[in-house]
Amino acid sequence: MSIWRQRVADPVFAGLIVALLLAVAACFPLRLVLERPVFSHIVVVDITRSMNVEDYRRGARAVSRLEFVRQSLIGAVADLPCGSAVGVGVFTEREPALLFEPIETCAGFSAISAAIEQLDWRMAWAADSLIAAGLHNTLDLLGRGDADVIFVTDGHEAPPLNPRYRPDFSDIRGKVRGLIVGVGGLSLSPIPKYDESGRRSGVYGEDEVPQRSSFGLSELPPEQIEGYHARNAPFGSERAGGTEHLSQLKEGYLRQLAEAAGLGYHRLESPEGLGRALTAPALARRQRIATDVRWIPAALALAVLMAVYLRVLLPRPGFSTSN
Repeated sequence: MSIWRQRVADPVFAGLIVALLLAVAACFPLRLVLERPVFSHIVVVDITRSMNVEDYRRGARAVSRLEFVRQSLIGAVADLPCGSAVGVGVFTEREPALLFEPIETCAGFSAISAAIEQLDWRMAWAADSLIAAGLHNTLDLLGRGDADVIFVTDGHEAPPLNPRYRPDFSDIRGKVRGLIVGVGGLSLSPIPKYDESGRRSGVYGEDEVPQRSSFGLSELPPEQIEGYHARNAPFGSERAGGTEHLSQLKEGYLRQLAEAAGLGYHRLESPEGLGRALTAPALARRQRIATDVRWIPAALALAVLMAVYLRVLLPRPGFSTSN
């Protein structure tokens, strides 16, 4: 018994016993109910043709806006704390389509990341890209109290928006939380064109896309429209030229839409930046969650072992190895 007492009195031996007990404790489920911030997002991604523009880079390789969005979203979802939830949808023409409701990010990460990886422009059911109308419909259809809307787009309206028919967001403003994520470079870039088999076949030319709106009534009075005819040429007879066959991030326009809808705005420049935007305090929700805290006894065991080894390796005061 005296030998056992002597060993227990030895700090090195006692430290090893304590480290062993802590390590064993870390092997068993240990959960505490803690209040922590979590996030719930429905991410709606623009999959129209301008999202194929290759104005991002990954290393030495140019990548499309849509590819960069996919990789950035997967990284951002991985950074969300457990207890958060993410749903995914797509947008084209003026309507969103929800692929799945928000699911918990830790248990469902494989399913979420696999779905994001499969987002593709070929999923589009229409060629038009009516951003303002699409944002309004997305907020109206998918905005709900338990999830924020993350609308990911380059802001390229195709055909160009007639200001006379811009949607009014007054019925939605303040009712839905969320974020517009602006995608793309600030310089004009060509839009890739694909054939019926999905093979790239060049880029769009000026005469292949509408350069102005031809819907409804012109925003200009008839006397200012060259070649105006009420029935045959309500927008005039002059040929419309422009740069609508090229694309850039319409950042000013998206900021206006965000302000009108009461949303935040973030420009996608890096996966890390997107992760910070999706975990902003303004989007957090406090929730009591059973949290795994096995790391606490594991960390204490490591600290005790470090103290034991320092005591063994460092020379004791007054002790000399010389003869």
